[in-house]
Order: sequence, then C-alpha cells, then structure tokens
Amino acid sequence: MRSVEPMEGYGPASRRRSMVRRKEMPLWQELPLLLVVAFCLAVLIRTFLVQAFYIPSGSMENTLLVKDRVLVNKVIYDMRDPVRGEIVVFRGDENWTPEVTEPVSNTFAAKLGRTIGDLVGAGRPGERDFIKRVIGLPGDKVACCDAKGRITVNGVAVDESYIADGFNSDLNQPPNPNQCTSRRFTEVIVPAGEMFVMGDHRAISQDARCQGPVPISNIIGRAFVIVWPSNRFTSLSVPDEWKAFAAGQPTAAAEGTVPVRQESPATEIVAFPFLLTAALSARSGLPFVTRRRRLPS
Repeated sequence: MRSVEPMEGYGPASRRRSMVRRKEMPLWQELPLLLVVAFCLAVLIRTFLVQAFYIPSGSMENTLLVKDRVLVNKVIYDMRDPVRGEIVVFRGDENWTPEVTEPVSNTFAAKLGRTIGDLVGAGRPGERDFIKRVIGLPGDKVACCDAKGRITVNGVAVDESYIADGFNSDLNQPPNPNQCTSRRFTEVIVPAGEMFVMGDHRAISQDARCQGPVPISNIIGRAFVIVWPSNRFTSLSVPDEWKAFAAGQPTAAAEGTVPVRQESPATEIVAFPFLLTAALSARSGLPFVTRRRRLPS
C-alpha cells in the first residue's frame, strides 16, 4: 500500500516545535502570570478547603495561645458531623459577645492590607468568629459539676486533662447567666441542630455556659494543626478522654437527635479540581480537552 507523506509544516515535528515556541515566555511576562495564578489558587484554597486563623485571646489556653495560627479544615463537616472534643471555628450569633475588640486603622493602606490578608487567609478573624471545643451535641445533657468538679455529659463525668491547674473557673462562685465566671451551671439539653461549646481556659472563656449553644450550621471548620510559631507546631486531635466517652456512647446524642449537616458534599468541592486543572492547562499553553486526549494507551 502506498504511504501518504505528511504535508510540509503539518507533521509531528512541526507540532512539537509549535508547542516549544508556545511555552517560551520572557521572565518579565511569566513572573506576573505565576503570581496571579498563585494568588488565585490561594484564594480558592482559602475559600473552599483550608484557612489559617489567628488566635486573638486566651480563652483556649493552654491548648492554644494568643498569636498562635491554626489551619482550619472547611470541608470536613460537609461530609460528616462534628465530634465531641474537636476544636471548631464558628460564627457566633447575636447572643455571643466578641471576646476581643481591638482598634483598627482605617487608612487606605491598612484596609488594603486587611483585604488581601483576608483573601489569602492571613488576616485576623472577625469579631463574630470564635474558636472553642465541642462538649455537647444535639440531645446531650450537659452540666457542671460532679463531686470532683468535672463536667458531665448525659450523666457521665469527663476528665479533661487539657485544662491546666489555675485555668478552671471558681467552683464556689455562684452561677451568673451573663458571665462565665463560675464553673457551675444548670443542666442544659442541647437543642436539635446545635452544639454546646466551651473554651479550655474556663476562668476567662465566654462560651455556651452563659451565651447559649451555637447552631451547627454556623461552623466554619475544624482546627486541626498549629502552624505558627514553628516551635508550637502540633496536631489538634480529639483528646483520649473524649474518645473513651464516644466508645461508651456510640450514638450522637442521648435522645436520638443528630446534628444537622448537608446531605452531600458542597458543589465547590467538585468544582475546585476542575478549576485547578484548567489553571494548570492554561499555564502550559495546552487546551484542557487536548491534554485529556493525550493519556497513554
């Protein structure tokens, strides 16, 4: 059979030369493009996947210290319910009073810096953003205290080893509905779709003891690691005492109610891989469809 010679300028070698020429770009053009792509990826990751949060107060000492920075997983609760003992970041409702209200500069440069920092996850949290530990889930009965001064959940006392001496509130002080200065509080039955949260520094933390439970839908994400300062780098896992508690009570709550969560992962999770692939394809100069067709046979 007679072979057909490829037309001049349209063979494989020509396509390879065209690809090489298309990839070549001066540094002064390539660097701004890389910066824009990196910034867009940082914004996408911060918005949909992981965000860094600055710790502004001592309400979680000694687990978290002032000026620590933690990474928060923002998609985990799209796939499962929160677990007792986890540390979560959430937006407080109108009943929650901001713990830290620092004066901020309103100059243009300061506003621009705050905006960019917020976009890439390096800014300070808003006044309504809080970080606490999950103590009770919907239907749980939470109270304090037993004979040893421990909190009880569904009548079971919990030994909280992460609370250091001197970081607990006064056992002898009478309960105050407006201030969490007392360790004692009357039993609370956590409503459906809400959670009972407390800070690890019980002496100063303003939490669900006096400000009420928080809707689970207000959760921003789970804090899972301290990333700064570097000498405090550590994971934020569920303490052993809460794992033991869960083993004794496998159901989500005493009265059969369960936390409210979405039925399926958010659409952003599905869209993100496509956006990332499209960005990388644009960077290499190859169309997305063409790149898919070049998988090895």
